[in-house]
Amino acid sequence: MLTNERFELILNKLATHKTVKITELIEATDASESTIRRDLTELETLNKLQRIHGGATLPDRDMQELSISAKSEKYFSEKVKVASLAASIVKEGDFIYLDAGTTTFQMIPFLKDRNITVVTNGLTHVESLTEQGISSYLIGGYVKATTGALVGQQARNSLKQYHFNKCFLGTNGVDPVHGYTTPDPDEATVKSLAAEQSRTTYIVADHSKVKKSSFIKFLSIEEAVLLIDELPDDILHELEEKTLVKVVQK
Repeated sequence: MLTNERFELILNKLATHKTVKITELIEATDASESTIRRDLTELETLNKLQRIHGGATLPDRDMQELSISAKSEKYFSEKVKVASLAASIVKEGDFIYLDAGTTTFQMIPFLKDRNITVVTNGLTHVESLTEQGISSYLIGGYVKATTGALVGQQARNSLKQYHFNKCFLGTNGVDPVHGYTTPDPDEATVKSLAAEQSRTTYIVADHSKVKKSSFIKFLSIEEAVLLIDELPDDILHELEEKTLVKVVQK
C-alpha cells in the first residue's frame, strides 16, 4: 500500500472512530509497526491527528463536529451580522440553497415573506422557513444526529434535481491554502454538490474559522465568495488575491 493510501485509510478510520490503535493499522495496511509509527508522526506534524500511547486520536475540537445547539451558542452576534449580509444578497425570485449550518439558519428571519424558493438539507431550517412564510423544499437522506443535516447518497440524488441562483454554505475552516473544510466527509460531499448546482456559491463564516482547517476540504477558496464579520488586513489581502471577500460593515 502506498503512503498516500495509508494516510487516507488512517484519516478515514479517525473520522469514523475518533481514535485508532497502531495494531489495527498494521492489520489493515499490512505495513510494519515502524512504518505506521512514521505515518502517524508525519500526519501529526500536519495537524491531522494527535499521537497517543499505542495509537492516535483527533487533535482538537476543530477536527470534531459540535452539536447544532453548541454551535449556535458560539459567536452568535457575529453569525447574525454575517447572516444579515448574506440575506441582503438574495433577490426577489431567486432559487437558493441553504445548508444545515448555524449561520445559514440565522439568515432565515431576514428572508421573511420574500418571493423566493429555498432548498435545504437542514431539518431545523425547513421548520423555520415555513414559519417565516418562505416557499421551501427539504431534500431526502440520512439525518445526522449532531447537526440535523440530511446527508448520504439519497441526499445527493435529491440535490441533483435542483439548480440554484445562489447557495449559502457554512464551514468549520477558512484557510487560504487548505480551502473550506468540515469534519464530516458526508457533509462535505453534499456541500460540494450544492456548489456545483449553483450559479454562485457563498461561504458564510465568522472570524473564528479563519486560518483553521478541519478534516476534509469541500471547496477551494477560489470556488466561492466569502462573507465574514471581520478579518485582519493581512489575511484579507491574502484571500482577496484568490476570491471576492465581503466583510460586514462596522
